[in-house]
Amino acid sequence: MPFFANQSRNQLRQLYIDAWNKQQNSLPQSPLETQIADVVGIHPEYHSLFANADKILDRDWTPEQGATNPFLHMGLHLAIREQIATDRPAGIRAVYQQLLTKDNAHNTEHRMIECLAEAMWNAQRSDTPPDEQAYLATLRSL
Repeated sequence: MPFFANQSRNQLRQLYIDAWNKQQNSLPQSPLETQIADVVGIHPEYHSLFANADKILDRDWTPEQGATNPFLHMGLHLAIREQIATDRPAGIRAVYQQLLTKDNAHNTEHRMIECLAEAMWNAQRSDTPPDEQAYLATLRSL
């Protein structure tokens, strides 16, 4: 079972906050905390949120507000990075390497995140597991 599966929303958010604080204060981090802090680090638009961490634990970000949930966004970055590291679905690492020839890593991850979010939305809508082959096909068309 994945680490995140047993965590509440606030516990997950606290993990991001703690990881970022540890990095900012040059404190030792676990490998997971390092990965999280790296993702926070490439999103300066979220740094002010982390400076006021007590206000973000319970906050909701809804599409109706026109706001992107920063924790969801950064979680999708982590998911893409995990998929690339494990090459699951099989072939995603090669797709990523090909996409890197066209753009930088951060922008490439953002393009891939859009495909992942669509695959997850389709799976949720149809109440089925994500279709890995359709997901890969969408990534290959980028």
